[in-house]
Amino acid sequence: MTTLALFGTSADPPTVGHQQILGWLGEQYDQVAAWAADNPFKDHGTPLRHRMAMLSAAIRDLPHGDNIAVYSDLSHRFTRVTVDRARDRWPNAQITLTTGSDLIEQLPRWYQVGELFQVVDLLVIPRPGYGITAEKLTPLKQLGATVTVADLTGLAVSSTVYRKGGDSSALPPSVATYIQRESLYLCQNAP
Repeated sequence: MTTLALFGTSADPPTVGHQQILGWLGEQYDQVAAWAADNPFKDHGTPLRHRMAMLSAAIRDLPHGDNIAVYSDLSHRFTRVTVDRARDRWPNAQITLTTGSDLIEQLPRWYQVGELFQVVDLLVIPRPGYGITAEKLTPLKQLGATVTVADLTGLAVSSTVYRKGGDSSALPPSVATYIQRESLYLCQNAP
C-alpha cells in the first residue's frame, strides 16, 4: 500500500522551515501531496495563487523531491473536503495528515474533525515555541485521532516573522526571487 502524506499550509510565504519539513516527509512517505490553502482561522494578505506558486518553487529547490508535488486541486478551506479529494485521487493509499504543533489546539474546532480522523492518521511536526503535551493531544485522541509526533523539529523561522521584518534568510532562494519579481510584500524593501 502506498503511503501518502498530506501537507497543506497557509504559508504566506513558504519558508525554509516548510521546505525542511517537505524534504523530511519525502524521505518518510512514498508520496507527498502539498497545497496552499486559506485557513479559516487566519487572515491571508497574499492571494492563494501566489502562495501556491511559491510553494511549488520551494519544492523545486529540494534536492530529492521527486515524490513531492503541489496539487492545487486539493486546496480547500476545509481539510475534510481536501481529504475527500485526496481519497478520490489515491483510493488505495494510507493517508497521513501533517500539521504543525502550533495548530493542535485549533484542530478540535475544524470542520467535521471527527469524520476526518476516521480516514487519516495525524502526524504532528513540533515547532519551536509550541510544546506538545499529553494534555494538548488528549482532545484529539478523544475525537478519534491516531496521533504520531514526528522526530523532526521545524526550524525557528516563520512566515509572520518574514512579513514583519523582511529577513530573506528565512526563505528558499526561489521564493525570495518570486517575491521580488511579483512585489508581494512591503517588507521586501526594508533595510
